[in-house]
Amino acid sequence: MQQPIPINHEIKLNNKRYIVSKTDAGGIIEYGNDYFVEISGYTEAELIGKPHSIVRHPDMPKVVFKMMWDRINRAQKIMAVVKNLSKDGSYYWVVTEFEPKVDPITNEIISHTAFRKAAPREAIDAMTPIYKKLIEIEKDSGMEASEKYLHDFLEENNTTYDDFINNLVGNKGLFKMFFSMMKKLFS
Repeated sequence: MQQPIPINHEIKLNNKRYIVSKTDAGGIIEYGNDYFVEISGYTEAELIGKPHSIVRHPDMPKVVFKMMWDRINRAQKIMAVVKNLSKDGSYYWVVTEFEPKVDPITNEIISHTAFRKAAPREAIDAMTPIYKKLIEIEKDSGMEASEKYLHDFLEENNTTYDDFINNLVGNKGLFKMFFSMMKKLFS
């Protein structure tokens, strides 16, 4: 008999597999590939029609999702290191890149596709204390203060959010090719 996975257990993702999900413009799940269903612990029927926030881990600062939604709602791509929550309380870390789909006639966003791959341990180790600090600030002073802290952190490190994440996850070579190939498969 298989032992149940303890709550707050990290699921180690397979580096050779990918997670793909598609939502409507409002973030309601329309599609999830088999690996997304498997890792999330939900059935496909439990995922379809639900907000993508169903897999949002409470250790993720709100400001990160605000920044992601601000960008994808302007049809801009963004990559992020994200800690997600499975149905059973375990968690998994991904590097995710969002690809908005824009209606060519109305120029309105009609969907978002998220491509995810296992996050490198170095990226997880770097983001964990940053996310912890952002959550503390959000609890004490609100999301605007958290956003200011993140902006100041990036400025002090003489970088942009995109450059910081790209350097952290090694977004080059095979890693970068992965996201390009996934986009071609799912467009």
